[in-house]
Amino acid sequence: MIEKEEIVQKSYNKIAQKYLDNRHTWDNSNELKEFARLLPKGAKVLDIGCGGGIPVADFLIKSGLDVTGIDFAEEMLKLARKNVPKARLFLNDMNELCFKDNSFEGLTALYSIIHVPREKHYDLMQSFHRILKPGGVMLICMGPDEWEAVDEFLGVQMFWSHYDPEISLQLVKDAGFQIIFGKYIRISGEIHFWILAKNE
Repeated sequence: MIEKEEIVQKSYNKIAQKYLDNRHTWDNSNELKEFARLLPKGAKVLDIGCGGGIPVADFLIKSGLDVTGIDFAEEMLKLARKNVPKARLFLNDMNELCFKDNSFEGLTALYSIIHVPREKHYDLMQSFHRILKPGGVMLICMGPDEWEAVDEFLGVQMFWSHYDPEISLQLVKDAGFQIIFGKYIRISGEIHFWILAKNE
């Protein structure tokens, strides 16, 4: 793990409860509903960067899906184990996914890829393609522009890194996905670029 990613890991461990208390500020229910509609009941879904389990893993479980969550911040996972006891939860860095090929029908990564150095984003997309079954669906949240910085967030230092959305879309396509939508979405005054894609 490089230094910038260690900043992310240490900071989320420090602010786990504070982040969870503020997570409702970003209401992603519309995007999650659209994602869940594309999957059959009982489909296996991986939530990457699950945090405290609310709202994403909790929403997916209540939608009748079989949820596995990963995070590399142990304090986040402690909260998730309390909040979503029906989910399988693992301490795992998304850059080193511990799952076999074709393990899931669905995958979500909300506000997590943006903390990974952008030069690793294509490798992430290839890894997501590998663990998703053919026809599997992926919902990810990317940055709205090209930017990389370490800055203050909820009282700690945080690292962000992302490409221009056109590049992010191309990385997803190049990894073997068909784009269902790619669009800017403003939530609570923040704009991110959301991609819903199908594994080919």
